[in-house]
Amino acid sequence: MFSGFHKEKIKVTGTEINLVRGGEGPPLLLLHGYPQSHIMWHKVAPSLSEKFNLIIPDLRGYGDSGTPDIDEEHYNYSKRATALDQVELMTKLGHDQFMVAGHDRGARVAHRMALDYTNRIIKLCALDIVPTHRIFADTDKRLATMYWHWFFLIQKSPVPETLIGNNVEFYLRTQFGAWGKRSDFVTEEAFAEYLRCFKNARVLQATCEDYRAGASIDLVHDESDMDQKVTCPMLVLWGAYGAMHKIYDVVEIWRERAADVRGWAVDSGHFIPEEAPSTISEAFIEFFGE
Repeated sequence: MFSGFHKEKIKVTGTEINLVRGGEGPPLLLLHGYPQSHIMWHKVAPSLSEKFNLIIPDLRGYGDSGTPDIDEEHYNYSKRATALDQVELMTKLGHDQFMVAGHDRGARVAHRMALDYTNRIIKLCALDIVPTHRIFADTDKRLATMYWHWFFLIQKSPVPETLIGNNVEFYLRTQFGAWGKRSDFVTEEAFAEYLRCFKNARVLQATCEDYRAGASIDLVHDESDMDQKVTCPMLVLWGAYGAMHKIYDVVEIWRERAADVRGWAVDSGHFIPEEAPSTISEAFIEFFGE
């Protein structure tokens, strides 16, 4: 995977970020979701690298990036702290302004990045999410049933860590099978990487901390700037077989938090870059290449 890409680790203020990068053109930062790593972009990277200079990192706490210590307020795994990592990373790579696309947790980081670093972000794409604050505000039986992992992972350590750690492979295969349109979209090579990383106790704890932050400090940050909108052009894509499509008018929800939004449902479940890579490549080339 990622043949021809350069792999490295770069130190930022709060941790060390593992990444691959390659291609030519304007800089495009790709941020992964849960329970994955930068590997989730492997199907789209070859075509996108023909048009863009791709920077594809592991978020803090995921993959082979650093796992900062946990803290009582969960700040070290807040979207604000994680967004700062990526902005510093792009600065070190010489990109004062750049475009960003994020899936799942990576999209939440990208959303925070666009609010905190307005002048740095040229365009933003969010895959299969609506804003975190809206999810918690709207939670009812239906949403909680579909997003049960949110409420499982935020439980006090070490409850979710212990239960997942008892059979990591079962947990990951169950999640991929439940959230995707079908179960064969994750290649065995990619799955082996996700499994390897989740078998690391530090990564397992850090990924739970990501969700604990989402239910605490991230909401504090969100509530402090509810009147602030994303100002850069924004593309939102979501899976036609996923929870967001069943519950929300995704574009209209994002228009509450962003000034310039377009988007549509993709013939996919939740894991769009792995389930529908050609669709994502075409959409990114059209949107980011305009």
